[in-house]
Amino acid sequence: MPSGLTEFLNRRFAITERGSSVRTEFIGGATTFMTMAYIIVVNPAILSFAGFPVEPSTVATIVTAVFGCFLMGMYANRPLAVAPYMGENAFIAFGLAAMALGWETRLGAVFVSGIAFLILSLAKIRPWLANSISPSMKHSFACGIGLFLTLIGLYQTGIVTSSVKGMPPSVLLVQETGLLRAPDVPLKLGNFHDPQVLLAIGGFVLIVCLLYKRVKGAILIGMAVTAAAGYLCGFGKAPSAIFGTPFVPPYDLSPIAFKLDILGVLTIKHLPILLTLFLMGFLDTLGTLVGVGAAGNMLDKDGNFVDVEKPMVVDAISCIFSSLVGSSTSGAFIESAAGVREGARTGLAAIICGLLFACCLFFIPLLEPMQKLTFAYAPALMAVGLMMLGSITKIDMDDLTEATPALATIAMMIFSYNIANGLTAGLVLYTVIKIGTGRFSDINSGSIILSLMCLAYFIFGIPH
Repeated sequence: MPSGLTEFLNRRFAITERGSSVRTEFIGGATTFMTMAYIIVVNPAILSFAGFPVEPSTVATIVTAVFGCFLMGMYANRPLAVAPYMGENAFIAFGLAAMALGWETRLGAVFVSGIAFLILSLAKIRPWLANSISPSMKHSFACGIGLFLTLIGLYQTGIVTSSVKGMPPSVLLVQETGLLRAPDVPLKLGNFHDPQVLLAIGGFVLIVCLLYKRVKGAILIGMAVTAAAGYLCGFGKAPSAIFGTPFVPPYDLSPIAFKLDILGVLTIKHLPILLTLFLMGFLDTLGTLVGVGAAGNMLDKDGNFVDVEKPMVVDAISCIFSSLVGSSTSGAFIESAAGVREGARTGLAAIICGLLFACCLFFIPLLEPMQKLTFAYAPALMAVGLMMLGSITKIDMDDLTEATPALATIAMMIFSYNIANGLTAGLVLYTVIKIGTGRFSDINSGSIILSLMCLAYFIFGIPH
């Protein structure tokens, strides 16, 4: 890279000042992209259950990621990649199924929640609420998300799987109701005779060994080697084409862009939807900032994310943008921790990630089979989760009023398979236990407001 360009990038993003280098930022950005690129395929697939057309939805997913990553890099100067959230997309597709809402109204709900995010962020209410949470609780967010990522990786690779996999429906059928009962055991060990499971285990071991040796780009190298080994073993199908032209049929945004129904969602009966989307987005962002911040030493001595207002404003604007182009709630991705663990510390990494997403617009036909190589990218999630577990040592385990809500946060994240559920349960329990033990001085107005908001999520929202 020309020295002049390197100097410009260094000045613009304060790279040396933050203990990084241009090369490290490139590697970090590429690593983050590799660990979250699955969203290009997964998000449209999930939203298709709500009636979103797949090809336009794929373009909307990519465009949202490009916009969010560029905004995060240029405005907030943080190594946080942005894309449509997992969890929120499932809520849009499945959580609202019983309400028989059109996808246009569901996009309207995303838009309204984004406006609420932006207002609270600009008024500095949102960061004030975030900074009112105790250090132990914040570190429980990081630990819980780390274990959550590990579970996702284990499940996607098939190292663990559903306990009912391979069973006939009749085994779980309740004859009186015609419905399926819950299995006695939710998970079981996967098939270790499956070569793809063995490839995933090998990929995880390789990544850990490279990390131990402090090899730059360890996660990216591990994923690339595992993917290459998989192809040599005959896994993965050939794409139908390599190149595709974005913004023309079938990859055209016009069927979904600016089709949102805002007025249709502004009714009393839809208030639970707005409340749920707001809290899920707010808490997912908070959890991501704390989790990634802990991974990259971006938290101050009180466990607060430094200059938290800017990333939150980016999340809010990205959420509004995603609803306009036709996608679900977007925000900072926890997978950004993969790039941070590679040494990324500035917004240049986010811009690199955004550029890679932009390149994907021209390779959409090529992406689908590649993104099905879960044995290659899921081990990276497991490795990131492993590295985030260090936060558990910063939880005050000697104080039950801190340790109990922290444990509830971690457990509910993992066992309900939803980050927002863990955050809300922990924040409610924190205030309840502090009051119950007479520790009133530990509670501030921000924590009380957060607890009431989270309690409203369980009473009036639509937890899932």
